[in-house]
This record gives sequence, structure tokens and C-alpha cells, in this order.
Amino acid sequence: MGKKSAPSITKCKEGENWTKVSFVNSIATIKGGTHVDYVTSQISNYLVGVVNKKNKNANIKAHHVKNYLWVFVNALIDNPAFDSQTKETLTLRQSNFGSKCELPEDFLKKVAKSDILENLLSWAKFKNDKELKKTDGTKRGRVNIPKLEDANEAGTKNSHKCTLILTEGDSAKTLAISGLGALPQDVRDLYGVFPLRGKLLNVREATPKQLNENKEIESIKKILGLQQNKQYDSVKPLRYGHLMIMTDQDYDGSHIKGLLINFIYYFWPSLLKIPSFLVEFITPIVKATHRSGKILSFYTMPEYYSWKESLMGNANGWTIKYYKGLGTNDKKEGMQYFRDIDKHQKDFVWMNEEDGTAIELAFSKKKVDERKNWLRHFQPGTHLEQKNKLIKYSDFINKELILFSVADLQRSIPSMVDGLKPAQRKILFSCFKRNLVKDLKVVQLQGYVSEQSAYHHGEQSLQSTIVGMAQNFVGSNNINLLAPKGQFGTRCSGGKDHASPRYIYTCLSPITRFLFPKDDDCLLDYLQEDGLSIEPTWYAPIIPLVLVNGCEGIGTGWSTFIPNYNPRDIVANLRRFLNGEKMEPMHPWYKGFKGTIEKSASKEGGGSYAVNGIIEEVNETTVRITELPIRRWTDEYKDFLNSVIENVRDEKGNLPKDAFIKDFRKYGDDVSVCFEVLLSEEKMKQVKDEGLLKKFKLATTISTSNMHLFDPKGVIKKYDSPEEILEEFVHLRFELYEKRKNFKLASLEMEALILENKVRFILGVVTGEIIVNNRKRAELLLELRQKGFTPFPKNKPVEAVVAGAADDTEESESTEDVEENSKTGVQATDYEYLLSMSIGTLTLEKVQKLCADKDKISEEVENLRRTAPKDLWLKDLEAFESQLDKLDAEDALERQKSVKDTNGQGGFKVSRQPPKNPRKNNKTAKNTEAAAEIMGQTSNSAMETESVSEEVKPKGRAASKKAPAKKQEKPTPISDDEDDEVEALKDRLKAYRLDSSPEQSTTMETDMPQVPARKETSKRAAAQKKPVATISELSESEDEVDLDDESDVEVVPVPEAKKKGGRKPAANSRAAKPPAGTKKRGPTKKESQGLGQKLLTEMLKPAENPGISPEKKVRKMRASPFNKKSGSVLGRVAKGSEATGSEEMSGSTSTSSNMEEITEVPARARPQRANRKQTKYVISDSDSEEAVEISDSDSESNQDNDDDDDFDEDED
Repeated sequence: MGKKSAPSITKCKEGENWTKVSFVNSIATIKGGTHVDYVTSQISNYLVGVVNKKNKNANIKAHHVKNYLWVFVNALIDNPAFDSQTKETLTLRQSNFGSKCELPEDFLKKVAKSDILENLLSWAKFKNDKELKKTDGTKRGRVNIPKLEDANEAGTKNSHKCTLILTEGDSAKTLAISGLGALPQDVRDLYGVFPLRGKLLNVREATPKQLNENKEIESIKKILGLQQNKQYDSVKPLRYGHLMIMTDQDYDGSHIKGLLINFIYYFWPSLLKIPSFLVEFITPIVKATHRSGKILSFYTMPEYYSWKESLMGNANGWTIKYYKGLGTNDKKEGMQYFRDIDKHQKDFVWMNEEDGTAIELAFSKKKVDERKNWLRHFQPGTHLEQKNKLIKYSDFINKELILFSVADLQRSIPSMVDGLKPAQRKILFSCFKRNLVKDLKVVQLQGYVSEQSAYHHGEQSLQSTIVGMAQNFVGSNNINLLAPKGQFGTRCSGGKDHASPRYIYTCLSPITRFLFPKDDDCLLDYLQEDGLSIEPTWYAPIIPLVLVNGCEGIGTGWSTFIPNYNPRDIVANLRRFLNGEKMEPMHPWYKGFKGTIEKSASKEGGGSYAVNGIIEEVNETTVRITELPIRRWTDEYKDFLNSVIENVRDEKGNLPKDAFIKDFRKYGDDVSVCFEVLLSEEKMKQVKDEGLLKKFKLATTISTSNMHLFDPKGVIKKYDSPEEILEEFVHLRFELYEKRKNFKLASLEMEALILENKVRFILGVVTGEIIVNNRKRAELLLELRQKGFTPFPKNKPVEAVVAGAADDTEESESTEDVEENSKTGVQATDYEYLLSMSIGTLTLEKVQKLCADKDKISEEVENLRRTAPKDLWLKDLEAFESQLDKLDAEDALERQKSVKDTNGQGGFKVSRQPPKNPRKNNKTAKNTEAAAEIMGQTSNSAMETESVSEEVKPKGRAASKKAPAKKQEKPTPISDDEDDEVEALKDRLKAYRLDSSPEQSTTMETDMPQVPARKETSKRAAAQKKPVATISELSESEDEVDLDDESDVEVVPVPEAKKKGGRKPAANSRAAKPPAGTKKRGPTKKESQGLGQKLLTEMLKPAENPGISPEKKVRKMRASPFNKKSGSVLGRVAKGSEATGSEEMSGSTSTSSNMEEITEVPARARPQRANRKQTKYVISDSDSEEAVEISDSDSESNQDNDDDDDFDEDED
């Protein structure tokens, strides 16, 4: 330190403790001091970084390194300070040394290359192993592990003969236990069963803490009796001598096997070299059962496909059943497997070090590049032969586990052609198959996809994929293929705030079929699985969807990230390509994003873009943030702002270290972003100097250097630019347009030929040239062939029947038909298109129509032949852009409306109007209610026939004005619009088999009162007229009453002398609900405006009507507004028809064409309220529900009555 001198390093004997020798100005500092700490810390910190880099689980600290160092320091320091007179320890601070002594990089590298590094790594491994030893097992008779079905001989002298079966889940354990029941008792004692919960941990990359906390690893070690770092030459020290793996036959089952092999090899590699220690139990994945009872089992799909091809399409009599999981097998099958256990048991065998290299290749992170090369050389159709009794570890890795790695990669990385992953493709396929244009619950769609596309993974994963395909917030999809009907998530939480799939609906977006035309569906290569024709290898959109919506994923060996691009830019480049022009560079674009995306750097293999939000300075202490970078969500940013507020403690009670804002306010909504942040003037100055975007974390970057996709052949490929993706896409898509044109031409020509044959056949039958009736079918088929009719047989493939599949196929021909057709050489289906035509096709009109259709198709063929594939593509692009414009216009209109609602301009503002009548008129209103109540019984209204009536205001009345009361008023006229109501009522009454005619009325007999038809008075058989309610026009001082269009209330002239007070019609009286089973009252009359109980009494005087028997006179009770009921519609109508034989429609037309004369009947007297007893009415159960419905309808149609103002407030 003083004079500069180069430090040196030398080897010395390893010490157990830190050793130091130091001098300061030639004074021996025996206990060291700050100068020794200064030098030692530089060496220790450097070595800590090197060790932890080599072994991420080492967790080495600086004080661990010091124990492996001998440090010699000789320093020259001005005015040193010591702890005592003996000067054994230097206490002078480092900043006061007067000079710096930073060790050079070369010196530190030499230290790292010495033996000290190996010693530190060994010590770290020893420390980790010591921790892992805490979970070691031992060889003992019993272990208490949950769900373990322990072998009776485990841990005994016969333990080396015992086998532990590790199963994939509890259902597989049940199958194993069922199968073991078929073994003899002495053999059964040698087997134990333990279920695994999913996939085992990859121990190579796990920390010691993760390993110690993993219950499955701890259980396996204790069950087997494994001890950490012990070398096993035999299995006698263990509780079990064999480990059997029993998993599903799918790709995930192979992964579980691989993880178990990796676990044993990483900690106890010697065990894998012991013969027959590790074995697997295989079960069939497909079973073919013949009608004769013969059963064939296939353990791999390639093996099944090979057998299927050997049948040459003749699979009649075979039933196929797929076993995707062990749970598909029943108890009987499990017992069969274990009875023939030698056939189902395969032993893993260690051949050489190539096996260990293969295991490391599949699971070590150090082998990333080798693993990529391994996957690139994968050949479709690769599989492990199950005929071999012994399986090499290298064969398992290269022929079975690689299938999982490829499938995992396909699940994580989309195809370049359609930009979809398999799960997304299955969803789209199912939506197209169902033609999902109507809303469907997400959870229901998930079930349909699983059924129709052979989806075999988790339900929640598929539901999340459906939700993701429907999201359209900023940063998600530029074009969502599914429509969101409900809460599908917002930019507030990045879509994680979506509702449960049980509550939200979806369907195909209107633009989806413009991206994926139906004409292309027949050109795709559809896959087969579980006996079903499922989704194609890839779809072929008219533009590369992977550039429109982007993608992100991590798979085995590769990851990918592709940003979103503007679909209009893509369409423009496609047009340039089709017109022979050069494509222009495209840049990332996200729908709805208001910030900036600018290219910041270009490099080989991709580029980089700077993505900035929007922040503006409002004043000296306030800034406003109106946009966040892509995929920086609003709630996440709000948490960031909360973490930098001054003097605000976090959950742990700590003050933030980097606080720089005083407060903030959040505005905006689920679409827009708006934060107003308050700072001090001093902090504002500092933030501006540092940069607002950087300080407020509003600047991010996106890269295009990791764009990996599957090419059309299914090979993973890296693309350097979006233009490269587009260029490869256009060549493939252009070929499909050529195929589409050729296929369409062939289809149209075939359709034209079919129409030509149909016309010839019909003319032949009509002219008698072809005799169809009373002939044998075989003779007719032979004649059709001889006359040159083109055969179009139904090419029904002969496939094996899939167990559980719906039988949608047609019945096969009968044996007699087959024998008869074999003689003539004509198949029964050759001319089915002719013989299945209906008799109506023999008409002249049908022949003319067929000829016209043929000419139309011929014209289409000519037009299509003149159309180039390029023009077909341009036409699709034009239609797509038109739909895109339409969607953008709808989004803009919706957003504009949302802004108006936010600003209070056009929002749904609720304002409660005051009552129309003042409080002092409530009594008059109640009186009117009583009168309307009575008339409600005689009104054969639309509500009584369960029809919604339209309110029509009387002519000459203003809704908003209130005029003073007049002394005399003319009767209320019936509007012209009501002329058609009689016919409408008749039609509705016919629905109940009723009519206003006398003949119809006699068919109804009941105890209910008669309800006459509207505008017509009915006469009884005894010429006794029924009392009819009268309606007088209300005084203009009261509320205006709207007569329902279809109310069947009779309107009669009212004597001038008594026309003062007003009564509201029953059809418009909200509280007028007649109780069930009551009789009609007499008509009411108008009195003065201040009517009270006296008015009600006069109005309710009994009418002189000798035709009504006393026992049928039922007192009319005023309905309580809290207990409203009404009688049965049919009951009341039938009641009125009981005592009458037939009724005639009466009434003569007055001088006015809109008025009818109606006989007036005086009102029935009503007792005073004080003398009236409470009466209860009982209605039948069959009528109760209908009564309630009518009451509700009546209440809704009369919600503006004065007497219910108090209740309107509650109902609103």
C-alpha cells in the first residue's frame, strides 16, 4: 500500500482456519486489522462469485472463503492508528490509507485457478450432502409413509426379492393393487405400491432446500432405504431390491419415467448398473376386439397404425378402444396384466457410458446446445420397440423420451403457418365444427373441445387458452379469434382479472372466418386420434397470424418471442409481393397503444426496439402519466408508485429507500391509463435531470432476436425478421390458392354433371323411357349403367368401430343386395343420387330449376377458370380489410360512447320524477282506484289472455299538461288504432279455444264470472243483459290515463249531469287487481273531484239484475297494494260462460263511426267500510301461479298511478 508493488501468490499447505501475517511500516500487526481485511475481502468476494457460478447450489459466503486463505500483507501507511500501545491491530479506516491497493484482475484469476477453488466446491458439496442426509432411509421392517402399500417382506432378509411399484396417481395405484390380487399370496408379499403426485422434481437443478422440502423424494428414499452418496454394489442393503415404474402410455408418462431415471442416476448412479434393479410395467394403449372374441393389444401407436394398414381397409368386425391412462383399465384387466406379469415387465439395462451421456443430454442444463441438435435430428415415426425384453437407457432416451420433448416443444411454440399452438388449434377446430356463432359458456366450450378434438390435458389449462384467445385489451391480441362476452380480463392485471369460466361466454369473432375461409377447410391435412378426425396439422390463414398476435413460449431446448405487428402493414406487404414489388420493413404495433415503439439497434439475427409510455409535465410539481409500456399492467404500476411515496411505510413497517414522490392520484379505467403524480420542486428537478421515462420506469425494450417457430414441415427454425416469416408464408399460401382453385373447379364440374344426369333421368321417367315402378332394383341399376348415367358411389370407408363413439354412419347393405349387386357389377350406392329423388322432382318446374342451376354452375366454372390464384387471394384480402374497417369503426364508436359517459354526456343518469299529482289529491286517486278495481273485473283485457298490450293515449290529450277541470266533457272516444284490436283479441282467444261468438261461448262451463268480449255486449240465452262497466273521461286536473291498445273495456257515454270526478280505467290502474273468483260489479259513474267514501258507496250500489242468483253474488274486496292477487284468466272467462247457452253480439253503430251505444247499468251498493268484515278468498292451486303472473303484469303496465307513488320509490 504506500509504494506500489505487484502482489504474488504461492502454494502452501491447506489450513483449517484463516491465517494472516501483516506489517504496517515494519511493525508486525499480529492480529491483523483493516489493511488485512481490505485485501482479503477483494479475494473472497471474487472467489464467491466464481464458486457460486460453477455450483448454483453452493451458497458460499465470503467468510467461508477466508477459512481457505493464507494472507500476507506489508503496508506503508502515513499516520497509522492502532488499537493499543502494543500495536497489534490496525484500526485506521480504509479511506484514510492515503492510497488504493486494488488487486489486478490477472492476480485474482490466478487465485481462482489454484486448488482453493476445488476445495471450496468440495466443501459446498459436503455441506449440501450433510443436509440431504437428514432425509436418508434405513433398512428396517416398517416405515410409516402416507398412501404406501408396503410389501410384507420389505426390510426383511427377503427384501432383495421385493419390488416397489411407483404409480402415476392414486387411480393407477388402485389398478396395481387390483392386479396384485391375482398373484399367489407368497408372491403378493413381495410387492409394494406407492403413488406419485404428478411429475418428480428435476434434481439436477434443484437447491438443497428444495430437495429437503420435497416430500416425494424424501418418501422414496425412506421406502427404499437409500442413503446419500452411498455406493451400492448390490441391493441387499435396501428395503426393496427392484423399483418398478408404472405410468400411463402417453408422452407425460414417458417423462415421469425419465425423471425417475435422472433422480437415481444423479445421486446413486451405481444402482442403475445393477441388473433388473429398475424395471417398467407396460400396459396396452390400444385394444382391438373382433366380434369373434379375439383381442389384440398394442403398446405403441406406430404398432397399431402398422396393423391397421395391414388390413387393407377391411376392418369390419373390429372394435377399437383407446387406453390413454391407466385409469381406463378395469379391475378385470388389471388382474389379467399381473397374471401374465412377465409379458408386461421390461427391464432397463446399463450397457456402457453412452447411457449416462444420454441421460445428461436430456436433463442437464449444461447440454442445451447438444439437446437442440438432438431434437433437430428427430424423425417422425420414431418409437421404442416393445417386443424387446431389455431396454437400454440410451434407447429409452432417444426413442421414447424424445417423443415427449418434441410434444412439449409443439405445445409451447406455435407454427409459422397459422401462429397457433395445438391447444389453440383444437379450440378453433371445434368452433368451426360447431359453427359457434351463438354464445356458449367457456366451461361448456372446453368440454366440447375435449370431446371433439381428443384433448387429454388439464381442464383449467384449456379454459385459460380459450380466455386468452378472446382477450382484446392493450398488449394482448391485435385480432381476437373469439369474442369476449363477459369479463375476460383487462390491462389492469394483464388478463388475470377475468371472471370464472363458469360465468363468461364466447363465440367466434365475426372476422375469424375472413382470416380462415371455409373454402380452405377441404385442403387441410387432418390428424387422427382416438378414432376421431381432429384438427389439421396447421390451418392456413390468408395472412400470417403469428405476426398479427405475436407469441411467447418456453419449450425443451428452445424459447420464442415474437411481438405483434399491424395487420394492415402485413396486407400491404402481401399486395406488394403479389404485384411483384419489394416488401417494406415492418415494425411492432399493438392495437390501442398510444406510446412509441422505435427501433433502437440492429444486429445479426434480429433487432431491438425501445417501447416508451407517455408522461407529461403539468406544472412545477406535477406530472401526468397517460400510457404505460407494453405488458406493464396498471395495477403493477400502481404498486410501484406506492413503493416510492415518501414517508409511507410498507407492510413490514419499513420506509422506502428510493422514495421520490409525495403522492399520486389514479384516474382512467380498464382501457385507458391516467396517473397524476405530485413531487416536490427539488425532486422534480432531480427527476427531470435523470429522465422522466427512466425514473418512472416507462421505458422498456423488446427484441426480435429470439423468433423460433415450427416451419410447415414441423421442424423448429429461427427467423431473423418478420419479413423472412412473411416471405416463407406467401409461397406456401400461394400454392394453397392454386389447390383451392383446382378443387373448386372439380367440385363444380362434378355438381354440373350430377345435375345433367338428374335432368336426363327425370325426362326419361316422364317419357316412359325409364321404368322405375314394379321393377327389381338390380335390373334398374344395370339399365342406368347401360344408358350411360354416371355413377357416383358413396365412398364409405370401412373402418373399425371406436368404442364409445357415436354411430353416425349409415347402415351397410344387406347381404341380399350385396349378392345381387355382385352379379350385375353395379353397387347399390352408384345411382343413389338419382333413385333417392322425391316424386316432386318429376314436375316441369323442377326440371326447369335443375336446368337453370346447371347453367349457373357452368357460368361459375367459366368465371373461376378465368380467375388467377393471385386474384382469389386479393379478393380475400379485400374482404378481410373491409371487415377490419368495420370492427375498427365499432371499437371507435364504443370508445367514444365510453368517453361521453365518463364526462357525463349521455351516461345512464338516473333521475326520479316527482309524483304527477300533489299529495292532497291522494284521496281522489284512491277513490278512482276503487272504481277501476270494479271495472277490472269486467274488462276482458289483453293481460287476461297473456298478451302484452301496447299503451295508446286517448286522442286530444297531452301527457305533460294539466288543465283545470271542466264542468262537462264529452265521452272518451275510441282511437282509430283500436279498430284492429277486436281481431287481435279473437286470435288470442282462439289460442284458448274461446271466441266472442255465441257458438263458442257455450262450450265453456265454469263457476267463474263471465268476461264479455271487447267492444261487443253479449246477451244471455234468457235475454238478460250482463252489467257492463263504464269508463268516463277523467278530468284534466288529474293524471292523464293511457288506455292499453288491447284492453277490452267498454266505453259508454256518461250523462252530463254526473260527469265531474274522474275514474281511471282498470287497464291502467296499477293497484287494481281483482281477487280470484269474485263477481263483476256494476258500472261506475263520475262524480265531483273531491269524492270520498260516499262516492264509493253510491258507485257500488247493487245493480238490478235478476238474472244473477244470490249464491253467486260475491262481495268485491278492495285489493291491498301489499297483497295483490288476481283470478285465473281461463277460470274467469269460463265462469262467465257457465249459465248462458249462447250469446249474441249487441250494440249498434252511432252517428259517430268510432262510438258504440252500450246499455248502462246502475252500480251495486256497497256497505260502509266500518261495517264490512274481512273476507278471505280461496283460489285453486292450478290458478295461483297464473294469478300471480297477471298481477305482476298488471302492476308493470300501470306503474304511473298516483296512489302508488309511495311504492314506486321502493320499486325503483
